Amino acid sequence: MAELTLTGVTKRFDDGGDEILAVDDVSIEIDDGEFLVLVGPSGCGKSTTLRMIAGLESVSEGTIAIGDEVVNDRPAQRRDIAMVFQNYALYPHMTVRGNMRFGLEESTDLDSATIDERVEETAAMLEIDELLERKPAELSGGQQQRVALGRAIVRDPSVFLMDEPLSNLDAKLRSGMRMELQRLQNELGVTTIYVTHDQTEAMTMGDRIAILDDGRLQQVATPLECYHRPENLFVAGFIGEPSMNVFDVTLDGDRLVGDGFEYPLSPEVREDLGESTELVLGIRPEDVEIVDAVETDHEFPVEIDVVEPMGDENNLLVRIDGTETTFTASIGGMRRVETGERKVARFPESAIHLFDRESGRALHNRALDEEVELAGSRL
Repeated sequence: MAELTLTGVTKRFDDGGDEILAVDDVSIEIDDGEFLVLVGPSGCGKSTTLRMIAGLESVSEGTIAIGDEVVNDRPAQRRDIAMVFQNYALYPHMTVRGNMRFGLEESTDLDSATIDERVEETAAMLEIDELLERKPAELSGGQQQRVALGRAIVRDPSVFLMDEPLSNLDAKLRSGMRMELQRLQNELGVTTIYVTHDQTEAMTMGDRIAILDDGRLQQVATPLECYHRPENLFVAGFIGEPSMNVFDVTLDGDRLVGDGFEYPLSPEVREDLGESTELVLGIRPEDVEIVDAVETDHEFPVEIDVVEPMGDENNLLVRIDGTETTFTASIGGMRRVETGERKVARFPESAIHLFDRESGRALHNRALDEEVELAGSRL
């Protein structure tokens, strides 16, 4: 096990004379035994970052250190790293046992009996010990994924790298494997970097998440910090499903003026905004309250355009009266609301976020009770 440190890591590709900046000055410190999730939209640079850590891509600028040693010039096979790929990358002509043995046979001086002992212990841990003599074609997708994990685990590496390892599984199996991976990582205590574009995986699996966009690091924090205290508008919109509602507003004195509504601010919130006047107001769907009548200055009439029942909740598409402005509200699944109903939407001031419209920087994030601990979502 080891700490992993990225300092100013940059990757440029030459595309026929045109330079493509794939990763731009990324710096992250991953603690020994930590589970860090790299998340972001397709093409944001997360897999390229992982491949540089693995030694499969060179680093254009910056350093990658495992423990106290910079490994930029060390070949992949000498980095004490095990990688799990999206497509499993199993050898089709080998049995499960052969696939799991292969890395140890090629990279260690362990005798055959010791290798077999490691393989069988790991297979039992992954509950694939009865599959050791089968070949990959005889296995389900979930079983193949366990074999790929087992091949990495038997090597007892300093760092695990996982590149969207669950993306080829169906939704139910993927959910189960998420929990299994968390259990294994907790049990093994190996420093792990997990790449995904799926924010659900990021929120549920990581001790911390690192959010990338267009090659640049946007925020590194616990999942709940990124959700409740986003550093910018990109993070606010990317993390959370349904996404945060956002409205372009202008600050006029101590009031926000938007399309079809005005929103008064308390002195404490107004003070956070400084000299910025062109803003974006954000509120998460679950923080929007749908009520029957106007009672405060933070409410306005709306009409229910769409009701999307989800079982435990109903997602509503709501339109502000007299405008084409719509937003999403999430209410309890047992509450009955009909399309076309006229209601009142309440945006509690304690739940709003405010961003500078030009830079996207967060100026004010929602209030949280002192009892709320922003320490990640893993058990």
